[in-house]
Amino acid sequence: MQVFDASSMIYAWDNYPVNQFPPFWQWMATQVEQRVLVMPKVAFEEIEHKTPDCAQWLKELSLVRLEVTNAILQDANRIKGLIGVIDDKYHPKGVDENDLFIISVARANNVVLVSNEEKQTALPKILSKCKIPAVCNMNTVNVTCINFIEYIKSSQEVFG
Repeated sequence: MQVFDASSMIYAWDNYPVNQFPPFWQWMATQVEQRVLVMPKVAFEEIEHKTPDCAQWLKELSLVRLEVTNAILQDANRIKGLIGVIDDKYHPKGVDENDLFIISVARANNVVLVSNEEKQTALPKILSKCKIPAVCNMNTVNVTCINFIEYIKSSQEVFG
């Protein structure tokens, strides 16, 4: 199972149009139906807001939407403290509350997170400027985070 961030699904939807890449989307549908590809509910809500047609497609496939449990909320708050966010004052160039929930959902399920947020080669001096991949890479978070292209390559699937 892989947990998808909204950024990855929107990237796929925008860059691989369904009518031009049918074998790819048939494979993606199978990933959703077999529960290999799941999303935190907060990520799905972002997709509903930004790309309603993609959200509808996912709903029709009965996408598993993972809830933010109390344990996940506690972990997200722990990570929030690690990156120095105080009183919900998130840095505009870093993660936000939903991002921390998404990371914590992946962490709670001990699975790979697929996110197309920008990778940072080094942690910023101001930790609240960290994007999802940098937060995942912190020793005290330790979530494997790959982008959508890495997800496709790791599948070794051939579309033709």
